[in-house]
Amino acid sequence: MANRRLSLADVAAEPRPLPSRYLTPEDLVEMFDLPSVETVYQWRRKRTGPRGFRVGRHLRFDPIDVRAWVNAQLGEAA
Repeated sequence: MANRRLSLADVAAEPRPLPSRYLTPEDLVEMFDLPSVETVYQWRRKRTGPRGFRVGRHLRFDPIDVRAWVNAQLGEAA
C-alpha cells in the first residue's frame, strides 16, 4: 500500500478507534506528514497545535485532544 498524505478531514473522519496510548511528536509527524518533529515543537511554542504535556522530558499528546484540535481546524476553515 502506497503512503499517501492525510488531510485534516481524513484524520477527523477516520473510522479507526483512537490509539490506546498517548502520541509522540513522531506520531504527529507521521499522521500529518509533517517535514520534521521541529514543526510539532514550533506548534507548541506558538500554542497553535494540539495540546500536549510533558512526562519527564518527553512530550506526549492525548489522541482525544489531537482529534479535537483537528475538528477545530476544520471548523475554522469552513
